[in-house]
Amino acid sequence: MKKIAISTLAVLIACPAFAGNYGSGSSWQLFGLDPYIGLRGGAGYTSLNYNYNNHKESMGDMVFQGRAALGLEICDTVRSEIEWSIYSKAKDNADFGTVADVKVDTKLQTLLWNTYWELGGYQIVRPFIGLGAGVAFTDVKREVPAIGDHSESKTRFSAMGALGITFDMERFAVDIAARYNYIDVQSGLHNIGGDIGIRFMF
Repeated sequence: MKKIAISTLAVLIACPAFAGNYGSGSSWQLFGLDPYIGLRGGAGYTSLNYNYNNHKESMGDMVFQGRAALGLEICDTVRSEIEWSIYSKAKDNADFGTVADVKVDTKLQTLLWNTYWELGGYQIVRPFIGLGAGVAFTDVKREVPAIGDHSESKTRFSAMGALGITFDMERFAVDIAARYNYIDVQSGLHNIGGDIGIRFMF
């Protein structure tokens, strides 16, 4: 994971410098498709349906999220990308029957393949919808008073849906989106939030 993170950071640092060549016959075109890199950040609410002691409770918390994406503009209205997301830790506590004050911490990362469709024929401002699917890397830690800790790390299916608006400035674009993520862990993990990001075109 550390190698992936270091490689991704190196690409993120280098890519904006090449983005200045956009529209000047750049050799970065791939089979006639325009590559881009996207950086996004935002906040949201994570809710985990957690089972313990034959009881299920909804564990929720506000989280921050950061995303990096590498993608291709397939045509004027469709783009597709691979996106890596990191979420801050979600913390909550609840009572599970006779067991009180159980603390649950959830760490989450996702790797998704997303596709976006931009709607309308507007030149600069265009609404879009997005769908994605991939995997989530989860680490759920439970702390029970007088009993101890228990951690569980799993890789599970994840799906994403998004609605937003893009502001296309040719060399770069600004995206504002509302987003929902589902992760198939425990009885279901849900994240609802908003992002603002920038895409550099090559």
